[in-house]
Amino acid sequence: MRKIIVAIDGWSSCGKSTMARQLASKLNYLFIDSGAMYRAITLFFSRNSIGLGSMDNVKQALSQINLEFVFNKENGNTEICLNKENVENLIRNFDIAARVSEVASNSFVREFAVAEQQKIGKCKGIVMDGRDIGTTVFPDAELKIFVTADIKTRVLRRYKELILKSPEITLDEVQHNLEARDHMDSNREISPLRQADDALLLDNTNLTPSQQLDIVLNWASAKMAV
Repeated sequence: MRKIIVAIDGWSSCGKSTMARQLASKLNYLFIDSGAMYRAITLFFSRNSIGLGSMDNVKQALSQINLEFVFNKENGNTEICLNKENVENLIRNFDIAARVSEVASNSFVREFAVAEQQKIGKCKGIVMDGRDIGTTVFPDAELKIFVTADIKTRVLRRYKELILKSPEITLDEVQHNLEARDHMDSNREISPLRQADDALLLDNTNLTPSQQLDIVLNWASAKMAV
């Protein structure tokens, strides 16, 4: 069966990364969380007080960033390293989540990240999730999936994830953050979030993880057999 690129896009907290990770494992493909790349860049900007007002400062900061994914044998996951430091856990906090859409909307940041993502995909055999994978990064991907779920379901999923690290977080704060990210992601000038014309729609509001995995496995198998 031929190797393909699986491009998964969709709204924040739809479970894209979990599904993509599971699919990659089943296919023995490399999983790439493109959102982790933007989060790692946001972490670097936050650590170094890099504002987005000066394009020269942004470009200078990006020239100092090296991103790579490493396989963690203990948990079986692909994790991101920023300048040789594993920052997988550091990029998952609420502060990074609150700023990442703003950073990701910067034209130089997106050009930098997209170039890195396209390098990774040259050999195919990857599953990548994000906001513009099927529309901008890999417009010719063999399988494109757009994931959605209703806002209440997404808020609850995100809340359950964040409460473990930020016990003081509230449902209202989570919903406000998600709605703000949705607006920014879908209205930015560069590579806005949208469903590619040839993407398959997956609404997982009422699906269990195993049910949605079965669906996407069937889609991938059909594409790989062509």
